[in-house]
Amino acid sequence: MAQRIILTGATGMVGEGVLLICLAQPDVEAVLSISRRPSGHAHPKLRELLVPDFFDLSAVEKELAGYTACFFCAGVSSVGMNEADYTRITHDLTLHFAQTLVRHSPQAAFCYISGAGTGGQLMWARVKSRTENDLLALPFRAAYMFRPAGMKPVEGQQHVRPVYRWFSWLVPLARLFNYGSTLHEVGLALLHAAQRGAPKKVLEVKDINQLAAG
Repeated sequence: MAQRIILTGATGMVGEGVLLICLAQPDVEAVLSISRRPSGHAHPKLRELLVPDFFDLSAVEKELAGYTACFFCAGVSSVGMNEADYTRITHDLTLHFAQTLVRHSPQAAFCYISGAGTGGQLMWARVKSRTENDLLALPFRAAYMFRPAGMKPVEGQQHVRPVYRWFSWLVPLARLFNYGSTLHEVGLALLHAAQRGAPKKVLEVKDINQLAAG
């Protein structure tokens, strides 16, 4: 089945890596990138919608129909943020986007990039856990929560944090402790989950790498 994918976060490291993997797959027919800024990439399969405020999707709602999957890769670091502000961006914004999307593409699989450690006691981990639970309750065809940790960027990425350039050579070691993936693996795992499902609703690093290999 040809996949038609909505992607958020294409100007961030995870979203850009996933975008490049999606565009390279022959069974991906189209990618609609929804972002505040242009991704910096051009491709026959790629169309971009620039949305200044994700809390106001009224101008683009009708564009959200007919997609088979959404890979929600947008997000911010909790460093320096209080819980109220982090909740607004991480939980409220994500849920608003997903609730809007499910009205137009209920047949889609919604895949959310969360993070390793979600469900713990730290503020960000509690907010992410609440976000995951609320997304899983929405009436999509399927929903999967991805919890990657350290990731090696995809070749050709423009948006890579310096720490991840340094981390790349440690990925083989991190894999031994189920703490490392390549963004190529994350992208393939997202595509596999959307197309044929995944064994779990919440996927940790080991699950992500196994799903990518399958």
